[in-house]
Amino acid sequence: MTRRWIVALIATNLVALLTLAFVYPQFMVAPGPLEGGHGELETDCFACHAPLRGARAERCISCHELDEIGVRTTQGVAINLGKPKTTFHTSLLEKDCMACHRAHRLPPLSHRERPPFFHALLEPKVREQCASCHTAPSDKLHGKIDGACGQCHRDTHWKPASFDHDQYFKLDRHHDKQCSRCHLNDDYTHYTCYGCHEHKQAALLAEHREEGITEIEDCAACHPDAREKHASKTPRARKARD
Repeated sequence: MTRRWIVALIATNLVALLTLAFVYPQFMVAPGPLEGGHGELETDCFACHAPLRGARAERCISCHELDEIGVRTTQGVAINLGKPKTTFHTSLLEKDCMACHRAHRLPPLSHRERPPFFHALLEPKVREQCASCHTAPSDKLHGKIDGACGQCHRDTHWKPASFDHDQYFKLDRHHDKQCSRCHLNDDYTHYTCYGCHEHKQAALLAEHREEGITEIEDCAACHPDAREKHASKTPRARKARD
């Protein structure tokens, strides 16, 4: 067999393989059966894939409307999950479906974990709306807090939380109150003692001036455990915060 015939044979086989790959891609190149509702597309690879370019997000969106993902099927049938579903896909910075989803069940030897969801994929303003996707914790502490999760938690992990209240003000049995009593309007960067202690600021200022204290806005700076006899003119709590 001459070299010319060998080249022709190789070329013929390549053409045959490419032809079969385009005509029967589900048998030639598919990484496994399709999952869930995509099963009906088993023989229509180009419904999701562009030739030689792989799966394309715009083809996913042609069937899955972003504001209805998880709420209705592609046929418009409502999906009942027992609780309202947040349609956050419209708030993605980049419409890259494959960043989180895969439609094929990969063979056991090549199975990869489903790509994790990253909050960084969302627009910054949406990342702060934790309760729109997550159920609020029901424990004693979190039951007193409305929103503002980011003051203690990070969107990369829930634990460990970064806040230890005892470093700022010890919540003893006399101060086991709703967080909003001290932190108004869910602003946990500021606090007030006047929600419970009905002192007149003018009277307090006059009393503290007798001790040489003119700054009374930050009560916990000198009263870190709320016991008056432990008060100090040295702002220990403020130093801890700084």
